[in-house]
Parts: sequence; C-alpha cells; structure tokens
Amino acid sequence: MNYDIEANLISLEIAKGEISHTKEFGNFIIHVSASGKPILIEILDATKFIGQLDKLKIKKSSDIKKIIPVN
Repeated sequence: MNYDIEANLISLEIAKGEISHTKEFGNFIIHVSASGKPILIEILDATKFIGQLDKLKIKKSSDIKKIIPVN
C-alpha cells in the first residue's frame, strides 16, 4: 500500500499482471487486466476514506481483498 500525500491518493497493488483498462466507482479507480482481474486499486480523497476504515473493519491491506473479490 502506498500513500501519496500531495495527491491524497492510496494505491493498493492486489495482483501482478498487465493493466488493460480501468473502471471507476466514485472515489475508487480499479485497474484491471484484459480478463477483468483487478490489478491495482487507487483511492482518491484518501483522508476521507481512511476515516471510514474502522467502520468497514479494515485493519490491513489484505482485508481489502475480502471486500473486492479477485478472480
């Protein structure tokens, strides 16, 4: 997991592979492979998201995989 303080952006690499295209869901940008497998997740406006982590019971980056399924 990486945090860019200037862009207020969190990046989570959840799988290895070549990125084919992206899908946007609000403040989430999901970079996916040609087969649709999520490779990288970017969270915009990260400080707002971080404030919500306790509500989602996310304590570490591997917990994200429980919320966003990987094919």
